[in-house]
Amino acid sequence: MQPSAKRPALPRTVWVLGFVSLLMDLSSEIYHALLPVFITSVLGLPVVALGAIDGVAEATASLSKLVSGRLSDRSRRRKPWVLLGYGLSALSKLLFPLANGVGLLMTGRFADRLGKGIRGSPRDAMIADETPPEVRGRAFGLRQALDTVGALLAPLVAIGLMFVLAGAIRTVFWIAVIPAVLSALLVLFGLRESSGARSPAKRQPLFKGFRELDKDTRRLLAVGFLFTLARFSESFLILRGMDLGLSPAASPLALVLLTVGFLALAYPACARSDRMKPRSILLVGIVVLVAGDLILARGAGLAALTIGILLWGAHMALTQGIFSRMIADSAPEELRATSFGAFYFVTGVATLLASIGAGWLWDREGASAVFLTGAAVAGLAWAMLALLPEDRAPSA
Repeated sequence: MQPSAKRPALPRTVWVLGFVSLLMDLSSEIYHALLPVFITSVLGLPVVALGAIDGVAEATASLSKLVSGRLSDRSRRRKPWVLLGYGLSALSKLLFPLANGVGLLMTGRFADRLGKGIRGSPRDAMIADETPPEVRGRAFGLRQALDTVGALLAPLVAIGLMFVLAGAIRTVFWIAVIPAVLSALLVLFGLRESSGARSPAKRQPLFKGFRELDKDTRRLLAVGFLFTLARFSESFLILRGMDLGLSPAASPLALVLLTVGFLALAYPACARSDRMKPRSILLVGIVVLVAGDLILARGAGLAALTIGILLWGAHMALTQGIFSRMIADSAPEELRATSFGAFYFVTGVATLLASIGAGWLWDREGASAVFLTGAAVAGLAWAMLALLPEDRAPSA
């Protein structure tokens, strides 16, 4: 038997969505890398405002994923929702360089994350629709790896532009609009949705699908919620970097370290899930998060910062794609985007609580308390996951 017969090639759709993610993440992470400095130094807002803005923005994304996922399943279409999401995110980038206070900044983040939410569930469902179960881990891993290439380049581009433009953050924000527009154009002209890929089905009532979520999916929702309570915004890694010696101009290096740790394992971890139980990989990922939190809580100096953030990146590689793989495996085809939407919704609520709580705890007790609390909550999520029944066979 030929090797290709044993291991089907990844479809064109996965590659296109991967490069779309790369371009949008390159744009979005430039903003993300500079927002902590912009909010706390340029606008003079407290750290709790950073947590609130990030938390509300991510919760908005998760709520829109819930709705768009259900609407995608009902319409039996994916591309229109993916295009709407990337297009809205591209337009939202125009608001950041215009912001002079929290109002317009919040609007920009809201619109950007709304676009992310609209595209998220249909995009992941599209990957699962187009990919055979035996290479589904590789598919999610490839998209995430290309996404992470954009995230790795973004802080470097941000630092370079800040140096060349003498710290003119608003000008950097204007330049960052360009890759976002290219991403939306690639969806419009390069993404093809296979006709007949999903069998026709009678349109169900809007909320019926949520009541019919698979039992295994509901269990993953519970684990995901608790785990995400330990996963506050990566902006706090940038602030911790400045605590431990990074200058404001060099603070985006924290995100460089994060993405290096992520990129090193994102594809291998997901590809490995095609050969072993995804839950085992997820358990390891949670342990890695606990280790990273403890180092960032107790360590001092740039060496501890480097190790701690690299572990944070590694834990993301060992968990994000694996959760997606497990949701895709547990959900029937007619509820695939709905299941992704429900998962992203509950984890978005947890993100809101985690980010606001981390900001409040940082202002009140300091950085160590934030990371120690995160480690404790992650330990509880590990115990919950370990007690779940064995994984079942993937849904085709």
